[in-house]
Amino acid sequence: MPERARPPDPQIRTLAQLKAATMACRECPIGEIATQSVIGEGLLKPRLMLVGEQPGDQEDLQGHPFIGPAGKLLARALEAAQIPREQTFVSNAVKHFKFELRGKRRIHKSPTQREIAACHHWLEDEIALVRPAGLVALGASAARSLLGRAVPVLANRGQWLPRPDGLEVLVTLHPSALLRGDPEQREPAFEAFVADLRQAQRLFGR
Repeated sequence: MPERARPPDPQIRTLAQLKAATMACRECPIGEIATQSVIGEGLLKPRLMLVGEQPGDQEDLQGHPFIGPAGKLLARALEAAQIPREQTFVSNAVKHFKFELRGKRRIHKSPTQREIAACHHWLEDEIALVRPAGLVALGASAARSLLGRAVPVLANRGQWLPRPDGLEVLVTLHPSALLRGDPEQREPAFEAFVADLRQAQRLFGR
């Protein structure tokens, strides 16, 4: 587990309390500039909890995870993999949006390892509240936070990796990586992403 890992906070018993706590968090600089914290949404005690990197621009403004283009692609991939979206919980490893200004546009900037580590205990609080049967790491930042070490995503995609607490983590790409890729390769990349997600079907009794 990461050096900053600690047991879940017993005073955080609901997602609303987690939201309030992360709104006030200033353990790293991101919380100071973001509009708000964005915690996960979905079913409690789900078969699957999917974890991305951090909220994007629209997520930061509206306060909901995976509502932008990457979220729409993820929803399409879950449907193609025959994973009921309503039986999942979606969240991010980092709870605030990190960006840099280019004119009036806010451009996504990847969080540092220190920022991921600073937010790690909030993610563990969330997992303790949600109590999923399995986890999906969408991209390298999520895999690092969930597994406590660097994980080569391309070498491990579609595989289940164990955590010390007994939960398993399915590793795959973040859907935004597909959106940034070669347009001519977008459909094969999407099919490979769906194939990764299909490895989670066993959690749904298929």
